Amino acid sequence: MRAWRAYVDGGQRLMGVLNKDLQDGHDLSMAEYRILVMLSESVDGSIRMSELADGVLSSRSRLTHQIRRMEVQDMVTRSTCVDDGRGVLAVITEEGRRRLAEAAPTHVRSVRRHLVDLLSPEELEVLGDIFEKVDAAMDTSAAAPRR
Repeated sequence: MRAWRAYVDGGQRLMGVLNKDLQDGHDLSMAEYRILVMLSESVDGSIRMSELADGVLSSRSRLTHQIRRMEVQDMVTRSTCVDDGRGVLAVITEEGRRRLAEAAPTHVRSVRRHLVDLLSPEELEVLGDIFEKVDAAMDTSAAAPRR
């Protein structure tokens, strides 16, 4: 129970602080930052909306609203997938790249200050192992048929 509560409380507080630092310094939410990171790391700066939703752990409906808000701020655009004509791509814009480049140092400093610098290298290794295991189990359980 202690481990669970510490994880829930600490995780929520950590995400809140990381979000606040991005909001205060760059008028970006963690959700927007994650989307911009994923798009910037793709080969051509674009990802199918369905894949992006899976990658940012969001519903497609919620992601659509998020992308719409980001379009208004000129951080992303949407276009039709040329592969099949049915899918929709989210595409990072130059403004999105600029905002990401501007916010990244703040985010890295915040992650270091509130997590990385508090832990030993061994603890960071264990933390990574734990959440890789949890993530893999979620992938497995999501693929398994429900009874």
